Amino acid sequence: MRIYLVGYMASGKSKIAEALTKVLHIPFVDTDSLVEKKEGRTVEKIFETSGQEFFRKLENQVLMETEKTENVIVATGGGLPCFFSNMEWMNTKGITVYLEANPGLLFHRLATSRGNRPLLNNLNDIELMEQITGHLAVRIPFYKKAKITVSAANLNAKTLAEKILKFKNA
Repeated sequence: MRIYLVGYMASGKSKIAEALTKVLHIPFVDTDSLVEKKEGRTVEKIFETSGQEFFRKLENQVLMETEKTENVIVATGGGLPCFFSNMEWMNTKGITVYLEANPGLLFHRLATSRGNRPLLNNLNDIELMEQITGHLAVRIPFYKKAKITVSAANLNAKTLAEKILKFKNA
């Protein structure tokens, strides 16, 4: 069973992946971490020195490598589903789960951590909210292709695991 978690940055993909690991007893990987390991530098440095296009190609490569693992939870980068037909590919290789979050929740979570995120560096509050709403307008159609959609607001690993298993066994 492969589970791909998709959604905007700060929707909780990595956090819920870690919690799901304990419930489903399968490991998780984070595509950003895989990219950093492959490249030997942080996502921020990759964006800064090589650009977004280079990063997206690396991100696609590490995604394709997840096919080699039978049982895994994959926390994807926020933009990953929107490039190279990645969303369609994930839908053919596993169960996709969209962690849906509204702009207000995302703003609240990102306002304190924007310095660690390459696409949000140096944005003031108004620019941050504009960035979130602009990105969501483009990305939601990709996210909505997921097989399961859940609210990111009060996400519970046990409940999500039950939904995933129910979908798998349907």
